[in-house]
Amino acid sequence: MPDHATPLPELRHTAAHVLAYAVQDLFPDAKPTIGPAIENGFYYDFERAEPFTPDDLVRLEARMREIVASDYVMTGREVTREEALAAFGRNPYKTEIAREIPAGEPITLYTIGEFTDLCRGGHAQSTGEIGALKLTSVAGAYWRGDEHKPMLQRIYGTAWYDQSELDAHLHQVEEAQKRDHRKLGVELDLFSVQEDAGGGLIFWHPKGAVVRGIIEDFIRQGLRERGYQPVVTPHVVSEKLYDVSGHLENYAHNMFGPLEVEEQRFRLKPMNCPGHILIYKSRLRSYRDLPLRFSEFGTVYRFERSGVLHGLTRVRGFTQDDAHLFCAPDQLQAEFEQTLDEALRLMKAFNFTDFEYFLSTREEASRSQTDPIAEDAIVRALQRFDLPYTVDAGGGAFYGPKLDINVRDALGRKWQLGTVQVDFVLPERFDLKYRSSDGSDRTPVMIHRALAGSLERFFGIVIEHFGGAFPAWLAPVQAVVAPISEHQVDYAREVAARLSGMGFRVDVDGSNEKLGYKIRHWKTQKVPYILVVGKQEAADGTVNVNERGIDEKRTLSVGSFAEQLQAAIEAKK
Repeated sequence: MPDHATPLPELRHTAAHVLAYAVQDLFPDAKPTIGPAIENGFYYDFERAEPFTPDDLVRLEARMREIVASDYVMTGREVTREEALAAFGRNPYKTEIAREIPAGEPITLYTIGEFTDLCRGGHAQSTGEIGALKLTSVAGAYWRGDEHKPMLQRIYGTAWYDQSELDAHLHQVEEAQKRDHRKLGVELDLFSVQEDAGGGLIFWHPKGAVVRGIIEDFIRQGLRERGYQPVVTPHVVSEKLYDVSGHLENYAHNMFGPLEVEEQRFRLKPMNCPGHILIYKSRLRSYRDLPLRFSEFGTVYRFERSGVLHGLTRVRGFTQDDAHLFCAPDQLQAEFEQTLDEALRLMKAFNFTDFEYFLSTREEASRSQTDPIAEDAIVRALQRFDLPYTVDAGGGAFYGPKLDINVRDALGRKWQLGTVQVDFVLPERFDLKYRSSDGSDRTPVMIHRALAGSLERFFGIVIEHFGGAFPAWLAPVQAVVAPISEHQVDYAREVAARLSGMGFRVDVDGSNEKLGYKIRHWKTQKVPYILVVGKQEAADGTVNVNERGIDEKRTLSVGSFAEQLQAAIEAKK
């Protein structure tokens, strides 16, 4: 990609101004509010009594192209607060912003053509730099994300340096829509959200539960091999626990409200760590016990506004592959490194190959003398595996720095998955101790780790990564036996019973449909193998193998097919 004088975010911010200009021209009753650049595009929020329609977007896009073709220069000037308030006296949203700009910070207005906006800057030099643009959708959005404030109309768009980049982006969007886990969840009968039960709560259907079980078993295998001990903690605990941990102080906005029982206040747990800490505290601990590793597939509950809920990836109840390690300070480095090693094993098993690593440090006001120790352990672990990383200043948890692992899926989209945190704070808050070799009591270090994150979110990402076409080891149904006619149904069942007895997940299509229909149906269900059996196969004890993604058909004995399927499973294919 050639170098460009204007970074894409600034180009897209300029496109947001162009959109507001077009709206001002075509719909002068609309009040513009804010219009930032976002990943892959931009949006602008407007107050308007009438809803914008698809036809309105067509008109606006045409007007935007005219503004771009006019190549208006973007000019800016600094003004006083009073001048800004006067300029936008009829727009309460702009005046609210102008009043809130801190004293001493510049207040600037930017103009293209006949449109002037209140803006802090970051633009292209002129509208002509926008090589290609498209308006994509309209959605509702509360002013400043507050449901108690007015509902606005948000127009989304995208802008690029040239048409070829826009075309590539639109193709990717089309592919993403095909892979949307909400769509595939229905088509493949994996999960649902039942509005009668409430938004953001996931119902796992049998096929989805099978895949979840496979994911859990894979994670459990790694936990066993690395010496983790399983624990189970309650879903509801005393609110006092989160007062001690600091979650009430720092995290209450993400917690469900209190439940009052017999004059005591309880909370649905938003985190598993306080429960694991209580298990640690339940008996005296010696240095000989350390490192102590607790693991739990722990279900937690976090309050999310209905407007941000999104399928499996943004929910109110979810299960984490959570684990907490309690170790002596001199064990911290080795424990962090083995945790990072396990994270890499997990991601690679699910065919993620493109990673980004972020060292997220605590905000300056929260830092203590232990932060450099924790950060050093994270950096040294990354260096040991020769992994590049970026520092995310201020992105750490309130109790310590952390390593965030991002992956890119098959479409190149970035997802945040694994998190590993070093914590000196909660052991102090809960007065955790272990008896050292010299007989003194010392405070352990904690490591918090959730490598898949939440199983719901991880599953949603995996669905989209594979487009629902799970590899054989992960597929809820690995093979379907499809008899050509009713005369081969008994043989089909014999084949399925034999394969099922070997531990494979196999169904039989005993319907009266024609073979072509059966094959088309199971292809839409993205089953890895369709085993066709007719008169000849029944006589020979064979199956005709239709493998997903391969045009060539082959006839194999049941035993030979089982060997090939087992090899694919072992290779995680």
